Amino acid sequence: MKAATVIQIKKELTHLTQSELIELCLRLSKFKKENKELLTYLLYEAENEFVYIESVKTEIEEQFENINTDSFFYIKKSVRKILRMVKKYIRYSKEKETEVELLIHFCRVLKEMQPSIERNVTLTNIFNRQILLIRKTIDILHEDLQYDYNLELEELS
Repeated sequence: MKAATVIQIKKELTHLTQSELIELCLRLSKFKKENKELLTYLLYEAENEFVYIESVKTEIEEQFENINTDSFFYIKKSVRKILRMVKKYIRYSKEKETEVELLIHFCRVLKEMQPSIERNVTLTNIFNRQILLIRKTIDILHEDLQYDYNLELEELS
């Protein structure tokens, strides 16, 4: 089965009633956890971005606390998993400020982690790639925000 384009789906959705749209959303939320998480974000957390950012930061910290630090293999695997989670939450919110906030927090927690990431090339590369991504995203933001975020970024580097 070939999936329809977004434009085709949008045209079809305009022909549906409100109850049919609700039924489609509920059915969609049953298939993938990400669909349900996105609907939760849009319905409950999109209005208050600050609370959303703080909840994701808390989850990042909890995930880092649960990392098995017996070997760098487990650490790398866990850090990649946490980064995937962060990127998923960034995709839910389309705001660049949220992206910068969450990535800076991820990098800060990663840098403070014990054992130090400087003892492992892969973890250092993950950290450096995220710093580069943050710099690119900061360049898009308003000048005042650029200044504030660049100060935070300098603390990390």
